[in-house]
Amino acid sequence: MNQLKINLKNCYGIKKLEKDFDFLSNGTYAIYAPNGVMKTSFAKTFKDLSLGLNSKDLIFPERETIREIKKEDGSDVTKEEIFVVEPYNENFNSEKMSTLLVNKELKGRYDEIHLKIDEEKDRLLKELRILSGLRDDTEEEISRTFTSEDNRLFDSLGRVEKEVTDTSEPAYSDISYKEIFNEKVLNFLRTKDFKEKIEQYIKKYDELIEGSNYFKKGVFNHNNAAVIAKSLMDNGFFEAKHSVFLNPKNTKESKNEIHTKEELEKVIDEEKKAILNNPDLAKAFEDLDNKLKANKELRDFRDYLLNNLKILPELKNLDSFRQKLWVSYFKSQKDLYTNFLKEYHLGKGELDKIIEQAKTEATHWKSVIEIFNKRFSVPFILTMRNQGDVILKRDVPSIAFVFKDPNGEVSVEKANLLQALSSGEKRALYILNIIFEVQARKDENQETLFIVDDIVDSFDYKNKYAIIEYLKDISEDTNFRQIILTHNFDFFRTVQSRFVPYDNCLMVEKTAEEVKIAKADYIRNPFKYWMVHLDDDKKLIASIPFVRNLIEYTKDTKDVDFLKLTSLLHIKSDSDSILKSDLQNIYNKVFPNLSLTLADGHKKVIDFIFDLADTCLTATESINLENKVLLSIATRLKAEKFILNKTTDKSEVVGNQTRKLFERFKIEFGGTSSEQENIKALEQVNLMTPENIHFNSFMYEPILDMSDEHLKNLYSEVKKL
Repeated sequence: MNQLKINLKNCYGIKKLEKDFDFLSNGTYAIYAPNGVMKTSFAKTFKDLSLGLNSKDLIFPERETIREIKKEDGSDVTKEEIFVVEPYNENFNSEKMSTLLVNKELKGRYDEIHLKIDEEKDRLLKELRILSGLRDDTEEEISRTFTSEDNRLFDSLGRVEKEVTDTSEPAYSDISYKEIFNEKVLNFLRTKDFKEKIEQYIKKYDELIEGSNYFKKGVFNHNNAAVIAKSLMDNGFFEAKHSVFLNPKNTKESKNEIHTKEELEKVIDEEKKAILNNPDLAKAFEDLDNKLKANKELRDFRDYLLNNLKILPELKNLDSFRQKLWVSYFKSQKDLYTNFLKEYHLGKGELDKIIEQAKTEATHWKSVIEIFNKRFSVPFILTMRNQGDVILKRDVPSIAFVFKDPNGEVSVEKANLLQALSSGEKRALYILNIIFEVQARKDENQETLFIVDDIVDSFDYKNKYAIIEYLKDISEDTNFRQIILTHNFDFFRTVQSRFVPYDNCLMVEKTAEEVKIAKADYIRNPFKYWMVHLDDDKKLIASIPFVRNLIEYTKDTKDVDFLKLTSLLHIKSDSDSILKSDLQNIYNKVFPNLSLTLADGHKKVIDFIFDLADTCLTATESINLENKVLLSIATRLKAEKFILNKTTDKSEVVGNQTRKLFERFKIEFGGTSSEQENIKALEQVNLMTPENIHFNSFMYEPILDMSDEHLKNLYSEVKKL
């Protein structure tokens, strides 16, 4: 991406913006935009592109929106090529964190082994979903059943391998897991009332089993018998003319020889009916049955129980029954189960080696943490917590936070750490995720345009400079381009001095119809520039505070020229008598090599100031440093004129003149209702103008950051007083 061509129309308040960016000589631009001009709208438009969303005008949604963002060959910039760094997003977590955790060679070997394991796992899980009735979370449900943890499928299946592979038949493979282990049913089965009723039922059932001619409690009941009958039939036992003998408990009865499956099933069925149809057992079930009519879910479960009475005794111990169900399902799919475990065991040794190697790898993940720990000033350090688990168990990458103080170190959870951090320190964690995102894109050789939106807001100076240095690192990658947006002039000037060429530093101007981005002024000392352009009337007047400061530093505050310039910043007895020729003489005295000649030397400077201020009201919204200083001077002079004309006390004021005159006005007119609006306007003059006038070469950023519109509105309001 060597060039970027932008054409925006009606995008979040940007009526029109056309701009080409040329990245051939340098990949970074910095744009200074006063508050409310276009910065947030510009970033949001690019954010939409990165998310695959359409942009619009929120206030006038019916207006046609155009968003054309193209490269030098005319192709559209894709969403993958854009990343917007917001000022702060507490919920942002880079999705690319895990890609940095293991080097590509290890990841490739791991994926190759795991592909075969996953194929066998998917075949098994497909059948288990059918048997259990579960649509989702089958793997997690199995893991929790056998290990009480998620993501432990391998361990769970391996734990019951002996039970699954023995010769017994699956007793409950026809039972639906979903019908029993759902929230409504489980809540009922865990109630004290149900537990008492099921105890009564099981007690009676056990008594009947013990009294049965052929069944024996815990060894051979009707469920076991049915399974055995099926197994003998499936294995051709009776077809081979074999027979079995049933030994009755009643020793007076002779052994019962069985020759066919039908005979065996008949004996089992008669014995089962004798038990299940027993009046006492039926009464015990009836007591349970009455509890199962509370709502539809329980009535559905009741119907399911009536068709599967064999599971009633198992409901006494739900955890045990849960495991028996899964073992039965595994048994019914024994081939798929054994194939899966076989493939897993074949690859496990190699996987373990990869995990161990991964834990010792000096990955990009570590380098990100090192960047953060070394550069950012926060009361904690970062370490990796689960590098191996991210691969083996597919865990989300996790960072450990070690809090430091003079008495030692302690590891803390992120939630607890956040409660102890300042807002700036919390923002540092956001920067950590940005670094992960940048590093991952670097690792993937992903060409990216970063739109950086006032990233240093609310940071202390040390961390602010750490961010600037990291932005400089980004600028040095040949795959990366940056457009850095800010309304903070100090930050703007700093990135220019560190790594953004002067020609790539831009400023925003806003008219009623469009937003324009032009080359920046004032990055270097504006006063030096003004002094060689005093033929510009606005620069001439705006430089008065600066020249007055020079006289103060080189002479003193009693100097006649200092006092005369003071009379152009405050209304004094001689303010109306100072002429442009007087101003010319002062400048030539302070700067002997200047040879300044001003036209209309007989004109009063104070009238000249007011005339120029009026022209500022129609200027475009932009930096306009001289306009802002000029408006501030004119506003204060107008306010003081108004006060002195209204108040009874017109005596000279020494020090903090505007404030003291305002106090006089409030004392005399504070109780007058007709003057309340005037008092509000004068309060604004006191709040906004002092710093805008009494500034110097080291402190002119605040006035630049102030919106033109505020000063225009205030001057217009004071003119009406």
